[in-house]
Amino acid sequence: MIAFTEPGFAWEPITPRGVAAFARASFERLLVVQAIVALMTAAVVVWILSSGIFPTINTAIAALPDSGEIHGGKLDWRDDSPVLLAEGRTIALSVDLEHGGALRSPSDFQFEFGRDSVRVFSLFGEAEFSYPPDYVIAANQTDAKPAWGAWAPDILGIAAIGTFAGLLLIWAVLATLYALPVWLICLFGNRDLNFGASWRLAGAALMPGALLLTFSLAAYELGAFDIVQLCFAFVMHLIIGWIYLFVSPLFLRRAAPKGKKNPFVENAP
Repeated sequence: MIAFTEPGFAWEPITPRGVAAFARASFERLLVVQAIVALMTAAVVVWILSSGIFPTINTAIAALPDSGEIHGGKLDWRDDSPVLLAEGRTIALSVDLEHGGALRSPSDFQFEFGRDSVRVFSLFGEAEFSYPPDYVIAANQTDAKPAWGAWAPDILGIAAIGTFAGLLLIWAVLATLYALPVWLICLFGNRDLNFGASWRLAGAALMPGALLLTFSLAAYELGAFDIVQLCFAFVMHLIIGWIYLFVSPLFLRRAAPKGKKNPFVENAP
């Protein structure tokens, strides 16, 4: 007796049964569902930038002195050092010309601008990046404020388009990689599934994890998750995808047994 019955209509990529339905659906239906999830994720990313990060940057620019710039790979800073320019829950911006370690912020990411480089401190450790020697970057309020005002909307647009297109591309690549394991699972499990249907099922299996990560990002912005919980959610969204890859094929019908020909019965002329 078959424990699970195969779904007849693909409409939700949340339950294993709903994911299995996309194996019989068209590519266009899967693409529409993936586009909806990608749009949701892109909207959350833009929200995090505009509400959680950009206000801190605006405050930091307002705290810049009237003169100063980065040129020749060095920061020309004519104000106090060390100094904390701005601090939010997600990022903090400070200046410490000697990187003396006098200022440490509880923010998840701290960008410390020194004389020759910028250091980034976070839960993941410390990284240091040298200033580009061939560019001049404003480090004063007079020039930085209008420049940031002009670039901020473009950055949001690039983030939205990049997130949307990037997710669709990543999901297509992962579905291609996961299609073979799904096809093998169905082959040895005597499930009726060709390779194209395996690709669609693999693509749909990625959606529950993507939705989990999207809601986790929103929870992080609302303050319900901290950075550790967000990292845990990121790992879980990968594991959930793998679980759905193995469980969803169980909801597909078994391959019909092929009829055996009776060797003692001759074909009629």
